[in-house]
Amino acid sequence: MNDSPCPEWTLTPGLTPWPEAFAAMEARAAAIAEGMAGEQIWLLEHPPLYTAGTSSDPTELLDPRFPVFAAGRGGRYTYHGPGQRVGYVMLNLANRGRDVRRLVHALEGWVIDALAELGVAAWRAEGRVGIWTEDKGAEAKIGAIGVRVRRWVCFHGFSINVSPDLAHFAGIVPCGLPEFPVTSLARLGIDAEMTDLDAALLRNFDRFLMAVNGR
Repeated sequence: MNDSPCPEWTLTPGLTPWPEAFAAMEARAAAIAEGMAGEQIWLLEHPPLYTAGTSSDPTELLDPRFPVFAAGRGGRYTYHGPGQRVGYVMLNLANRGRDVRRLVHALEGWVIDALAELGVAAWRAEGRVGIWTEDKGAEAKIGAIGVRVRRWVCFHGFSINVSPDLAHFAGIVPCGLPEFPVTSLARLGIDAEMTDLDAALLRNFDRFLMAVNGR
């Protein structure tokens, strides 16, 4: 049984530059590993940018119209920008079963549960990490998952498209999947604000932690 205290929730308003967020996230993850800080869930938004995961193919960077950062997480190219909720998840997996695959599955389930509360039927797709839904009869991606684990502390996390400028995704092949479009709550006609999504994530958080812990 895991007896860790509940992770700290941090909500940063405005747009947080990616290098600043990345440095803070790495520092917090290192402090967690040393037993000098508690776990954290950090919700924020970024200015327009692209991040490159460890499996990125340079040919999938079609138009570097925004800054590009090497993220060090798994996956390929991802866009972040205003109107997209980014959640950085810093948990000590040494106390939670040391199962990275289970963590990713739990992250997907958490986002799916939160979206369901907002009226969006979303799902996992075998062989494709991320969150998928239907947009005008086509399967489209509404959320991305990307994590890194160092010394059994995970960081990075998820992104969910609330109302970003979807044209900004055209500068990359999102997650290396050119055959699938990207969608958002706004494009689906869902009248939900960022605060509505945050509240849904919080309501489903205990269930997510139980899944991470294998319970």
